Amino acid sequence: MKVSLEEIVNAYEKQPLEKAATPPASWYIDPRVHGLERQTVFARSWQVVGRTEQLREPGQYVTATIAGEPILVVRGNDQVLRGFYNVCRHHAAAVLTATEGKAANLRCPYHGWTYSLEGMLILAPEFGGVADFDRSANSLLSVPVAVYRNWIFVKLERGAPELEDFFGNDLTEQLKTANLLDLHWFERRSYMLNCNWKVFVDNYLDGGYHVPHIHGDLHSVLDYSSYTVKTGERFCLQSSAMEPLAGEPTTAAVRQGRRADYYWIYPNFMINLYEGVMDTNLVIPHAADQTEVVFDYFFDDVSGSARERNLTSIAVSEQIQAEDAAVCESVQRGLQSRGYSTGRLSVRREAGEHLFHRLLHTDLTTGLQSQPALR
Repeated sequence: MKVSLEEIVNAYEKQPLEKAATPPASWYIDPRVHGLERQTVFARSWQVVGRTEQLREPGQYVTATIAGEPILVVRGNDQVLRGFYNVCRHHAAAVLTATEGKAANLRCPYHGWTYSLEGMLILAPEFGGVADFDRSANSLLSVPVAVYRNWIFVKLERGAPELEDFFGNDLTEQLKTANLLDLHWFERRSYMLNCNWKVFVDNYLDGGYHVPHIHGDLHSVLDYSSYTVKTGERFCLQSSAMEPLAGEPTTAAVRQGRRADYYWIYPNFMINLYEGVMDTNLVIPHAADQTEVVFDYFFDDVSGSARERNLTSIAVSEQIQAEDAAVCESVQRGLQSRGYSTGRLSVRREAGEHLFHRLLHTDLTTGLQSQPALR
């Protein structure tokens, strides 16, 4: 008999770290879990969709997909940022089809329905004679938008928590000291992985456990013995002292400073900080076994004279990503084996994973309770 979704979710047992195990393999391979995550984990959390520098002027916009929902964020003529479902109210086509750009108004390419930058319907061609048509009731449907530092966040479900409450005071205070505003965007690259999104996050949150075995060049510049893991309400900070003078030369040249800091913000956003260098990772599920990871690269110097060094830094990051992709795809294959169900966690290293799994379980359980038909 087929196991129910409720049974799959409840198969994870919340335990203290010293007694804890990972969620069952079914969490990573069953499409029903992927569907439930869309409706809970991703619809109820604040999701990064862009940077404020992309939307400085009225009419500048970005588009994104969150939990399968098409979203657009645009700067209005009144300088206010607004988020909308990127769905025309006529026959559901995407109003804006580019990932970013600038427009005088929001015009659907299908039938020409046109909306103001504030989302109001201003033109419905050839709609004369349509009875009881309320133009004001056909505006674009809005979604909450918030800004933190230079990032723009959107949340599908309305209501608490607000963005800074979602972050929590402990994370907000830590990020205030991270000099994030001194770093400038340089380039974006995107990678598709044949694995569940949680496999990638688990790998990120293993407290450096895999670094000596998978990332030899990175390991050469880190003081692995000093690697620490600190967890908050919805975030984890992994940090390590650095020893670049002893490291592999190419990596050492672009991974400088006293410490490396790796922030994970629930559920799917990472900030990786070195001296003068930052990259962010946005983990986007596409299917139970397919994940996109979007890297944005930032540097303290993005002038022409720094270009070669910045590209070398990105090449180092890409090598690390290739190593992670290979092991994550190996894990995904193993999760489908009858030879695996769950695995134990390292108390020394895997507190971040433990936090991630408990937060997931809470969201999934809450989702099932509020939507009995899914059980």
